[in-house]
Amino acid sequence: MSLPKTRRLLATVLFCLGLTQVAYADQPIAGDFILPTTSGNVSLAQHRNEVVYLDFWASWCTPCRKSFPWMNEMTKRYGKQGLTIVAVNLDKERDSAEAFLKELPADFTIAFDPEGKVADQYEVQGMPSSYVIDRQGRIVSAHLGFREEDTRDMERALRRALGAK
Repeated sequence: MSLPKTRRLLATVLFCLGLTQVAYADQPIAGDFILPTTSGNVSLAQHRNEVVYLDFWASWCTPCRKSFPWMNEMTKRYGKQGLTIVAVNLDKERDSAEAFLKELPADFTIAFDPEGKVADQYEVQGMPSSYVIDRQGRIVSAHLGFREEDTRDMERALRRALGAK
């Protein structure tokens, strides 16, 4: 998967304007990956037929500290309806990520991408960056950053992908 340069430019412009969520009308197919976790590997393909909230984060990212409790809540609220959250850490040193996770435990899958290959594949522009991937593997929404005032729209995107009212 490679997002067109015009889409990357649009995402950057929207972020600079304070608009952090983009819905994709053309719904590109999300690129598969295999990454290590604390208990094996995770791939996007293994979650086909589920809605995946794919989040890219780092231990030094202040907004990421605020996003983890929200992602835990979304897991609790929508996990039984088919939501899976995969949070991809981009720290070069895994110890930094593990210290973060001791402070803010995750009730969802944590994957590690220290070389940033999957982040490059998704053309991540900032931290955190998240993508809502529907049950057919299409990116239906993307979000850059994390602000409390955006959580209602972010949850709405998850509910739409899940087919929830």
